[in-house]
Amino acid sequence: MIKRIVALTALVPAMLGPTVGIASAHSAPPATAAVVTLTYDASGAGQWAGPIKQAVKNWNDAVHNVRLVPSSTPGSADYVYEATSGWPQATLGPIFPGGNGDVQLGRQAVDEGYDATRIAAHETGHILGLPDHYSGPCSELMSGHGPGTSCTNAKPDAAEVAQVEKNYSAGTPAMRPQHHQVVIDIWSGRVPTASR
Repeated sequence: MIKRIVALTALVPAMLGPTVGIASAHSAPPATAAVVTLTYDASGAGQWAGPIKQAVKNWNDAVHNVRLVPSSTPGSADYVYEATSGWPQATLGPIFPGGNGDVQLGRQAVDEGYDATRIAAHETGHILGLPDHYSGPCSELMSGHGPGTSCTNAKPDAAEVAQVEKNYSAGTPAMRPQHHQVVIDIWSGRVPTASR
């Protein structure tokens, strides 16, 4: 009987060892990249302050590889928001620290009935590297004005979140591109872009 207990005592740790090792390997959290912090300046955005605040919160709540924070020194922000009278437009990123992004929040879209917070969140999506997808449903933030004025969704969907996470998964690149495209969100079927 004692030999059986000794044998069982030796066998139990041997059996549990791999099981314990496997269980702990699965419960370990995945390694994450350093979070990229982008600063923005909204001092020239006037009446867009509330929609910008909500749009930034929506993005910060959704993604983990990049954080959007107001710049303590407006002239040194990675991108700026400004109020304009035309159609919304933005630099197509992804923008990285030291970047030169621009979001023009056009009053014309609001005057035609589009939701200001959705516009601000959509244009911020361009800064984070997402292109337009006007044929998408309202649940897609980057469908922009495609679903019409009744669409007020200002939060990115899972696919959009995944793309932004991928855009910033390597952290801050050593070299940033010098030229970006500007995406003008107009209602016509084509989207003109210009190099910057």
